[in-house]
Amino acid sequence: MGQGDVPFKAVPYLQESNRDMKKWIVVLVLLLALVGGGYVYWQKELASRLPDGIVMSNGRIEATQINIAAKYAGRLAEVLVREGDMVETGQLLARLDAREVTAQLRAAEADVRRLEQNRADVEAAVKSSESQLKLARQMLERAQTLVKDSFASKQTLDQRMTEYQAAQSANTSARARVAENEEMIGAAEQQVARIRAQLEDLELRAPVRGRIQYRLVEPGEVIAAGGNILTLLNLADVYMTIFLPAADAGRLAIGSEARLILDPAPEYVIPARVSFVAAEAQFTPRSVETADERQKLMFRVKISISPELLVQYEDRVKTGIRGNAYVMLPPAVDWPDALQIKLPE
Repeated sequence: MGQGDVPFKAVPYLQESNRDMKKWIVVLVLLLALVGGGYVYWQKELASRLPDGIVMSNGRIEATQINIAAKYAGRLAEVLVREGDMVETGQLLARLDAREVTAQLRAAEADVRRLEQNRADVEAAVKSSESQLKLARQMLERAQTLVKDSFASKQTLDQRMTEYQAAQSANTSARARVAENEEMIGAAEQQVARIRAQLEDLELRAPVRGRIQYRLVEPGEVIAAGGNILTLLNLADVYMTIFLPAADAGRLAIGSEARLILDPAPEYVIPARVSFVAAEAQFTPRSVETADERQKLMFRVKISISPELLVQYEDRVKTGIRGNAYVMLPPAVDWPDALQIKLPE
């Protein structure tokens, strides 16, 4: 017998072990099928025993999704969060390279300082022109008196008039330069404010408290204007979307009570309320199983969980989970025992 050959006595043993393993696999598959079938049967049985004032439909848990995007194009300098992290309102999430914008800010601030220094010069020029204008006015008035008394010639009066008009023009020009300088200072300050706002926009902050769902880019990548960097789930706005026929949707009111039972945790009953009913009907989506239901026009209904409850269980909130929603139609009835609120401890 060569090295590595299996002894002939071991072959039946291996064959028997394979047969046993196949039997266990078959048993496991049957158990899973029985559990799944039992759950489906339990759901159908519960639906068939619902009071007349309660209707059921299926859907999946969703949360408002917020795309954290870059307002300006640039290179991503750093991302400070990971997928699954909880973040607070205003928390810094990512930052774009700000070196070029910082240089622009320094240049704009230097322009403001230069114009402010120039303000003193133009204001001094106004004061000087006012003194010259005052002196020219006095000389003109004196010349007018002398000419009237025949102590000065008409030529002297004309000369004084010319000097006064020149001083008046110089004063007007100096005042215009002051106004122009003030306008330039205002424009330069607005430029500084614009660049500072741009610098702030290069720092991406969380608009609400929530969980980071996706981290779409990594540091070093160049981002286009409007490019998404992160996706944030607002855990204060979690809901299930269902579809109800017109007969039921027409009786609903915003705020109507509801209950949610999720497929992964059927032992819990989550309280909720109707927060939205579509104004227009539409065909039932494919998620509703029966062919008869697909022939009907349905209304989209949003069943929301209260933010106060979400805060208590935010670490358990997961989107995409399917389940059933039970909605109470007016006039209100009592919830059956199977739909009494039951939450994790």
